Amino acid sequence: MKKIIVPIDFSEHSEFALKAAAKLAKKNNAELLALHMLEMSDIMLNASDGLQNQKAVFFFKLAEQKFESFLDKDYLKGIKVTPIVKHFKVFSEVNDVAKKHDADLIVMGSHGTSGVKELFIGSNTERVVRNADIPVLVLKNKLNQVNFEDVVFACDFSEESVKAYLNASKLFEKMGSKMYLVYVNLPNDRFKNSLEIERLVVNFFTKADRNLDRMKDVYYVSDYTVEDGILNFSIKMGADLIAVPTHGRKGLSHFFQGSVGEDVANHSTLPVITFKI
Repeated sequence: MKKIIVPIDFSEHSEFALKAAAKLAKKNNAELLALHMLEMSDIMLNASDGLQNQKAVFFFKLAEQKFESFLDKDYLKGIKVTPIVKHFKVFSEVNDVAKKHDADLIVMGSHGTSGVKELFIGSNTERVVRNADIPVLVLKNKLNQVNFEDVVFACDFSEESVKAYLNASKLFEKMGSKMYLVYVNLPNDRFKNSLEIERLVVNFFTKADRNLDRMKDVYYVSDYTVEDGILNFSIKMGADLIAVPTHGRKGLSHFFQGSVGEDVANHSTLPVITFKI
């Protein structure tokens, strides 16, 4: 892990993310890319008259000054921090910055949502998760440590999840984390008996690892929703982190129908990391 992106909006939650990213950077001798997106209107960005251009330059300079002050933190000392101010309007473009700088991880703070508000609030975190090609670590609280000793990886054990699993395994091995894999069985048309699930898991590991060593780390749980199964199992195991594979722009896998991946990130009190399928 050489470069970590942290989108900054000057909120308390983005500072939670910045502090966690700083700890990860120190552990991995990585560079922090602190990203602030100045959301200007199309009129201001594309204006040809001098007054609008002056306004754009003024707000850009103001953001740079505020950003510089925000990054003046003792916990960032000794870490290479590169501030980046962009006039992007949408958070989906964080992935463009990640590609340009060859970043390894995005760390984001999230308020999370609940109840009716979810129908009306467009989550910037969700936009980043859906568009990112690299892992996105989402957290809603201040983390005292980033060791992530015990990680729960939610998996449907389909062939398309192999890539996400391998990327997660590689990252958590480097971090020295213990990874538990969980399959959530639902009481509907996708219900599988124990033998069917085991066959699925055997085929998965045969393709992914070419051995069955990880079978001992697989757990089957039953619940009314995939989200509840993941969260309940993670609490039971005392997990430090939940890992979820996502399809990104193409939507979530059939195992995570609807928006379960985003729901887990929104509702979990634990940090959640997503891996692109």
